[in-house]
Amino acid sequence: MLPAEAVEAALLSRRSVRAFRPDPVDRALVERLLDLAARAPSGTNMQPWRAYVVTGAARERLCDALVAAHDEPEGAHESEYRYYPDPFPEPYLARRRKVGFDLYGLLGIARGDWAAMRAQHARNLRFFGAPVGLVFTIDRRLAIGSWLDYGCFLQGFMIAARAHGLDTCPQAAFAPFHRVIRAQLPLSPDEVVVCGMALGHADPGAPENALATERVPARAFATFLDGAGE
Repeated sequence: MLPAEAVEAALLSRRSVRAFRPDPVDRALVERLLDLAARAPSGTNMQPWRAYVVTGAARERLCDALVAAHDEPEGAHESEYRYYPDPFPEPYLARRRKVGFDLYGLLGIARGDWAAMRAQHARNLRFFGAPVGLVFTIDRRLAIGSWLDYGCFLQGFMIAARAHGLDTCPQAAFAPFHRVIRAQLPLSPDEVVVCGMALGHADPGAPENALATERVPARAFATFLDGAGE
């Protein structure tokens, strides 16, 4: 496979996997993926990312604490930053609803079945069964530019994982539970929880992994200007 084909294959096959096999992932490979992701560009090379990798008993303790917190009354936990708009404008609301309805349809969760939806959401906090969980943080003293850089880093990690035959799911669901995470992981007061991420091998028999999300083509969001006729 030519280099361009390999990159395209990794980009096109990356998806948010929501059910994993328990097969372990070698620690050296996880470290390699982080090294590769760290080649992402960042303003004045600040490299604002920090990662906590949890496996085994450490992962189980974190997951148990998070799921227990998830059972607390709604509103008990809030993210330190705002991820989604309120209210959702169009066309973003329609896109959000479609992916939700498609996922719940595959899982047999009916519209309005809030208990089942909440149970599915709680599966985020067990990294969807992935053997490796990651929690990413950023220094709260940094500005929005470093958050843009962080997106490059996360994408690089996920594409590198695909290149090595692994699957991922980036998970904003971890951000509201930063106090729980702080009690389990050695975060400093200056760290903000950006997201979690599941890493492992997709379970091919899980219905939710049949979800195929859509993307609008470049012609729908890009404007090309060539100066012709000026």
